[in-house]
Amino acid sequence: MQEEWFFLDSGHQSAAVNMALDESLLNWHSEGKIPPTLRFYGWSTPTLSVGQFQKVQKSINFDAVHNYNCEFVRRLTGGSAVLHDNELTYSIVVSEDHPAIPASIREAYYILSKGLFEGFKNLGITVDYATPERSEAKERTAVCFEKAAFYEMMVDGKKLSGNAQTRKKGVLLQHGSIPMSMNTEMLYDLFRFPSEKIKQRKRNAFQNKATTIDQLTNHSHSFSMMKDAFYQGFKKGLNITLHPFELTKQQWEEVHHLANTKYSSKEWNYHRSKESIQSV
Repeated sequence: MQEEWFFLDSGHQSAAVNMALDESLLNWHSEGKIPPTLRFYGWSTPTLSVGQFQKVQKSINFDAVHNYNCEFVRRLTGGSAVLHDNELTYSIVVSEDHPAIPASIREAYYILSKGLFEGFKNLGITVDYATPERSEAKERTAVCFEKAAFYEMMVDGKKLSGNAQTRKKGVLLQHGSIPMSMNTEMLYDLFRFPSEKIKQRKRNAFQNKATTIDQLTNHSHSFSMMKDAFYQGFKKGLNITLHPFELTKQQWEEVHHLANTKYSSKEWNYHRSKESIQSV
């Protein structure tokens, strides 16, 4: 018998609201107010998100963030920086003690990525699971899509989606970026490099490290098309049924309060890693 999960389509929201809503879902599931939940969302403005403990003073070009009218937000999860623009973003909250969720973070990635695997298949894309060598796994980069983590989706050796995970209050939160296209000009302008020459070399090399759905298919995809493909993909991959879920007025008020007090704050976004930096 298939387990019933909630499904939330929250549309395109600001960076702070998107991150606050993911954290709120984690809290509500921990409190027993909602079952395991799958959420799809987009970003109302191009946004650079960074991992919870990622150092940003030396790696992020905040002048460029401002000039591109990007939003900037720190995630609850770890990992490197991601430019969210023309993409479908998903999040999942599920109890750590759920019988289908392994204790190992790596193996939990594998289980939850089955929904992504099936979603890409629905778009006519056959993907492989990333299994980086130990030396590759330890390599550090400020740019998420430059390096694949275990069980992220790959095509011909190029990364196609990025995921991040955290476990708090007995709940696993995983969210990920599935780009239809990517503005690499903007992406690399948002980071600091020793020289313009090095930045250009990194940008040129990126095409051999990552790809997007539109590039692979030579076809432009809409947000609606992506939702349909991955909605069916997660149902099949996780062997679940999905029940539509809409937030109450009180729940939205809780989300916006968290967005305003935490994810819009300089303390969280710029000083979380105890750096002393000047914000834009």
